[in-house]
Amino acid sequence: MAVNLSAETKQKLMHVSVATLATALYKRGLRNQVIQDVRPVARKGHNMVGPAFTLRYMPAREDRNTLAEFRNPMHKQRQAVEQCPPGSVLVMDCRKDARAASSGDILITRLMVRGCAGVVTDGGFRDSMVIGALDMPAYHSRPSSPTNLTLHEAIEINGPIGCGDVAVFPGDTLVGDDDSIIVIPAHIVDEVADEAVEMTVYEDFVSEQVLEGATIIGLYPATEDKNLELFAQWRAAKGR
Repeated sequence: MAVNLSAETKQKLMHVSVATLATALYKRGLRNQVIQDVRPVARKGHNMVGPAFTLRYMPAREDRNTLAEFRNPMHKQRQAVEQCPPGSVLVMDCRKDARAASSGDILITRLMVRGCAGVVTDGGFRDSMVIGALDMPAYHSRPSSPTNLTLHEAIEINGPIGCGDVAVFPGDTLVGDDDSIIVIPAHIVDEVADEAVEMTVYEDFVSEQVLEGATIIGLYPATEDKNLELFAQWRAAKGR
């Protein structure tokens, strides 16, 4: 499917927090967009932003998931790694089960080399210390050593999934920061990015005011005109 994420919108989303985006989505009635119980393998100090390319796992059945599957060139896990478009985020539905790994460092290194924007699972990664050292944003529930074949079967590429109790459709935009990850529906990503940028500017102003001793009453949220006047002056002075 076509991916609706412009370079301009991606750049905006690189500089806003998941918390701010969650508020912007809440204003639009979307309450359940932050992926639960999934966190960075290692903090990167910058956002992960990209359209979702999905992989769904189901419970493994022993007669279908033997070591012989490693020789199958059409295995869905490996095909997902090779098909995920550059700039996209591979998002895996592992049913919140980290008892066996969703992937390991070699496959994630392949995603990195192919130019993918990141990787997310609501299960676990093996070789997590190695993954954390890669120049590749990666998010999981916890480290997990057993191969996915012991408990999970990769069954579908790029269909709708649930990841950490959040619906993810192919082409939705994922934004991950050093705390968590949020899913933005593709059809509203531009307007949400614009609003989040504006919210971030005001939040930066508020942070400075609070550090200087200002009360939050009437300032955050802005319910007094004098604070909006101060904000306008601050913004002009800062060129923002």
